Amino acid sequence: MSADLKRLGRRLVGRWSSEAIHPAIPNTVLLGSSEIEWLDGEQFLIFRSHCEHPDIPDAISIIGGSDGLRMHYFDARGVQRLFEVTVTDDGWIITMDRNSSAASFASSDAPFSQRVTYTFEDDHQVMSAKVELSYDEITWQDDLAATYTRVS
Repeated sequence: MSADLKRLGRRLVGRWSSEAIHPAIPNTVLLGSSEIEWLDGEQFLIFRSHCEHPDIPDAISIIGGSDGLRMHYFDARGVQRLFEVTVTDDGWIITMDRNSSAASFASSDAPFSQRVTYTFEDDHQVMSAKVELSYDEITWQDDLAATYTRVS
């Protein structure tokens, strides 16, 4: 196991509640939950997420890799994406290139690049997420913003 995966797992493993806002669903706080656990053998993290709003799909992600950390994302729409993962001192960042052969999009989506910056606070009991999208690799626009609070 890589040192970065081990460090990320120590911070992430557990159950989280979440509150998010999304520009496509104005004036609505999106409530949800996530559970992050080790796959037996502790070589991969399993990240399950659920949102109570019907327009946000449930998803599962697998984080790990022997040649750099990656996150394989799959959701209830059939969308799958491959993100590069970078562990930082205060959080972690995932990035996806819209031209990647490992990215699929919902039928209503134009291909986009995506980055999510997660920042830990309060001794890893709170995690904020800022999602950004780019359709041209130059201009980035804010997308979902979320706050996760550790439940256990």
